[in-house]
Amino acid sequence: QVRLVESGGGLVQAGGSLRLSCAASGSIFSINDMGWSRQAPGKQRELVASITRGGSTNYADSVKGRFTISRDNAKNTVYLQMNSLKPEDTGVYNCYGISQFSYWGQGTQVTVSS
Repeated sequence: QVRLVESGGGLVQAGGSLRLSCAASGSIFSINDMGWSRQAPGKQRELVASITRGGSTNYADSVKGRFTISRDNAKNTVYLQMNSLKPEDTGVYNCYGISQFSYWGQGTQVTVSS
C-alpha cells in the first residue's frame, strides 16, 4: 500500500556533493518522521539523519556540518543534501517514513572515491 522510492545515488569523488530524494506514495494518511540510514559493507546500519513533521532535525556526529536533511510535507518527500563527501560515506542509503507504521525504501548506492 505504501511505497518509498529513493533516487540521487551514484559515484562521486571525495569532496563532491550528492542530493538524495525519497518520495512516499500510497494509502497513507500522514507521515510524522522521516529520515535516512546507511550501511557500509561489513558494518552495521547507522542512522544518518532524521526530521520530524515540524522540522526538528537530528544528525549523526560523523555528518554534522556536511549533510542537510529537509522535507516537503505536501509531497511526503524527504531529501538529503550531502556535501564534502568522504570515502567513509560510501554505503547503501535507505530512507524511512513513520506514520502509524514504519516504511522503508529499497535503498540507493552512494560510492565516494578517493
